[in-house]
Amino acid sequence: MKMNKKTLTKLATLFVGVFILGSCSTDPKSPGYEYMPDMYRSPAIEPYVDYGEIRGRINEDVKMKMSALTPPAFTIPYYEGKDSAFVQMMLPYRRMPDSTYANVAPFYGWTTSKFNEYELAKADKNPILLNSKDSEATFKKGKELFTAMCQHCHGEKGDGKGPMVLSGAYQGSGIPNYSTLQIEEGQMFYSIYYGKNKMGAHSSQLNKEEIWTLVHYIKRFQDKNYGKFDKNGKAMWGVSADASKESQSAKPVGM
Repeated sequence: MKMNKKTLTKLATLFVGVFILGSCSTDPKSPGYEYMPDMYRSPAIEPYVDYGEIRGRINEDVKMKMSALTPPAFTIPYYEGKDSAFVQMMLPYRRMPDSTYANVAPFYGWTTSKFNEYELAKADKNPILLNSKDSEATFKKGKELFTAMCQHCHGEKGDGKGPMVLSGAYQGSGIPNYSTLQIEEGQMFYSIYYGKNKMGAHSSQLNKEEIWTLVHYIKRFQDKNYGKFDKNGKAMWGVSADASKESQSAKPVGM
């Protein structure tokens, strides 16, 4: 027997009513069942949202971490449980880009310096001091960063012959051979932070601690014993660990 129109209407009404009531929840914070949530919930990444907890799923690795890469200029970061030396290192970089960066996309509209900041950066010393206990951990981290951020152009051996260069994808000169590179560590930091020649700025991808760690790693290409200590805890690359520490602490850190 075929259902008449009236019966179909009643069944349809009952179904819709059950669906609506079933979508309700006793949790006042719950929106209930959502139909096509992407229509009204933006799937875009928001800069200051806790993505460690999404719809009841918790990812402890990213919980309470902001997704924004670059904080507003001149803001001061907060690092819980860190000593004053670390906080000092992580304060906003004190050297501004010079006028040659004025029209470079990442720095358009920034205040530029009338001085040659790259030249002034010669005076900046690496605030991450090496010692026999944690030196190799620093270089292990440096290798991870170099492999991820630098090796594709600069090459595994730091000779400027990375896969991007050898494949022909990168055209032109300007990639140095680190073993013969004659610049100060502060200038290395400045070059990575703001970019140099065809290399773009990495300040939005690496924080200051990571860049200084990379500087240590790069210097080992220049001296294979750099960052190594003998069995008595003395530096093997020319000066003692104590002398190195004194010379670095006597000068302003590269902020």
